[in-house]
Amino acid sequence: MSLYKRGGVYHSYVWQDGVRYQKSTGTGNRQKAQLIDRRFKEELNLKRHQISQPLPQMRFSELAARFLAEGSPRPYHVDRLKLLLPFFGDTAISGIHKGLVREYRARRHRERTISGATVNRDIEALRHILYWAVDEGFLSSNPLTRVGMEQERRKPRMVLGVAEEDKLLAASAPHLRRIITAALDTGMRRGELLTERSEHVDFNRRLLFVTHSKTAGGEAREIPLSVRVFALLESSRKAEGLVFTYDGAPIKRIKTAWKAAIRRAGIRYLRFHDLRHTFNTRLMEAGVQQEIRKALMGHSSGEDVNSIYTHVELPEKREAIRKLELWVEHQRLKLKEKEVADERTSDERGDPDGPVPER
Repeated sequence: MSLYKRGGVYHSYVWQDGVRYQKSTGTGNRQKAQLIDRRFKEELNLKRHQISQPLPQMRFSELAARFLAEGSPRPYHVDRLKLLLPFFGDTAISGIHKGLVREYRARRHRERTISGATVNRDIEALRHILYWAVDEGFLSSNPLTRVGMEQERRKPRMVLGVAEEDKLLAASAPHLRRIITAALDTGMRRGELLTERSEHVDFNRRLLFVTHSKTAGGEAREIPLSVRVFALLESSRKAEGLVFTYDGAPIKRIKTAWKAAIRRAGIRYLRFHDLRHTFNTRLMEAGVQQEIRKALMGHSSGEDVNSIYTHVELPEKREAIRKLELWVEHQRLKLKEKEVADERTSDERGDPDGPVPER
């Protein structure tokens, strides 16, 4: 007996070579579940003997469902499928070709004004799913292997100045202020920060190990803690659980709080991800070498896909964070000197907008 009913739906459990394989049949009908169970056993047996079973007539919607269940999809795959399924859903996977992709691209541009980069991300997700279909034996080859992409314009990367940083932190809600501070001094992505766990903060060695990362190169990387991030984490130190929470609950989104902080601070708009660019730029201006910056940020290849990851020792990372702190301190000193000079000039000129002398 390999079928078991859980929550009104039958699940198939198959043992093969000492390994248990599980699959939901997606139905509460026993006859349909038995048919799906038999096919599941046949698929496993074919895989066991390395025999592929191409299914070129499978609809893309079915392939997408299998990919979501078995293909380790990323969140952006799920988002892109919301756009891809209405167009490709009823098409057989063998019928997806470059011409159809061109039609999809034209339709996306007709529906709304979007950049070529946005549509490129759609096509990349589609191509990735088809590669997965090839790996699973559903297709003999990927028809979009050499599909053309639109020319993408490079956008300037915003960098937060020290004065803007002070305004932003002052205008932020307490829970967001902690996240922004950590982002500026660690270069971690938003998703990395919101999933960071207390168990992976070594207070004795003043190190943070990234719990979960977007890239394999960024997983479990070690980041030395700056003085202010160490103090921030020490003030809310706990044995386990998420580092950043709101009233003890996990934080799923910060978009609303971020936009409100930008508005209250009265600074130019920038994305939360630009804090990561700010961290990288500050390290660069502080004289930190590229391979050390990449190691701290979890970049295995950086901008150059042919570059090779260089192992960076912990003392070099600690020195990089020390240089970062010195650079920020120097920038604050220059800012203070400028403010004093401006006040002096205002007093000498009798500027009505300057400070009012006491009577």
